Amino acid sequence: MMIDNTKTLERIKQLTELHGAPGFEDEVRDYMKQEMNPYVDEFVQNNMGGIYGVKKSKQSNAPKVMIAAHMDEIGFMITHVTDNGMIQFTNLGGVANDIWQGQRLKVKNRNGNEIVGVVANIPKHFRTGNEAAPEIKDLMLDIGASSQEEVRERGIEIGDTIVPDTSFTQLSEYRYIAKAWDNRYGCVLAIEILELLKDIELDVDLYVGANVQEEVGLRGAKAAAEQIKPDIAFVVDCSPANDIKGKQQLSGALGEGTLIRIKDGTMILKPRFRDYLLKLATENDIKHQYYISPGGTDGGEIHKANEGIPTAVIGVCARYIHSTDAVFDIRDYYSARQLLKECITHLNHHQIEVLKFG
Repeated sequence: MMIDNTKTLERIKQLTELHGAPGFEDEVRDYMKQEMNPYVDEFVQNNMGGIYGVKKSKQSNAPKVMIAAHMDEIGFMITHVTDNGMIQFTNLGGVANDIWQGQRLKVKNRNGNEIVGVVANIPKHFRTGNEAAPEIKDLMLDIGASSQEEVRERGIEIGDTIVPDTSFTQLSEYRYIAKAWDNRYGCVLAIEILELLKDIELDVDLYVGANVQEEVGLRGAKAAAEQIKPDIAFVVDCSPANDIKGKQQLSGALGEGTLIRIKDGTMILKPRFRDYLLKLATENDIKHQYYISPGGTDGGEIHKANEGIPTAVIGVCARYIHSTDAVFDIRDYYSARQLLKECITHLNHHQIEVLKFG
């Protein structure tokens, strides 16, 4: 089965423009459930908010395979409203301090409405040259209000969340900008792998979905892994590309294909799993690149859960993640999608035992 590229791009637009800060992933979860529903037998959801669609095998006692994305994006939470209507906030997830001044962000209020504002900055005319770089707690969002009362009249309260106000935009034939490609990439792939496998009978029970609160410490992954108890797992996540000055060793380059993440700050890829990925990528002429990261993914928690779960990350890279605009190459997404499909369709009892025990 093929998927129309126009449909893929529409899903990317829908998902990246949704408001889904850590702990506030409801919109993303609702969209994923709607899109996965035609292709699954049932849904399972854990108490933290992670959701998985289940495609059952006709074989009895089939091994369980987990495909895990995460729904949340980096964002902010409101901590204070000043007397003159400026909004102060704290970060949700890892962000640099120096990139937010002058940027448009949007608040989601208690009624589900979005209100756009701009992060205050000091014009050059008023600068002395002695200003220190601001910390996140010192930044303020200007929504055009003139008082604390006016902010509250618009349904905004302390604890409400903020994300970048970014539209999905095509830059060139293959490259796009969006917020939250980390990790709506994985959410799109979770939906589309189910669509691709719609008419294929598998030797495994496939659990496909996404976790919550990855950006604040891989918090939702453990609950999902303990609930599902998979034999093996695939994590689908987006990583930072470090290629604006040219390819930098194993740090990701746009257009070079899906990432074979052999090591990061939370997990080392098992040799047998590495060889499985590489064999399928080579045999099917799937563009791929080795990748090493100081950060981590939900795989860091999943591979340690229960008695240990062999886990691999099938990722893509993008420039400027954890900011207002990530730049990515859609061909890398297609490579990742193809590799994940090959990985799933080549699984059986024997192959899973090899990946588990060698």
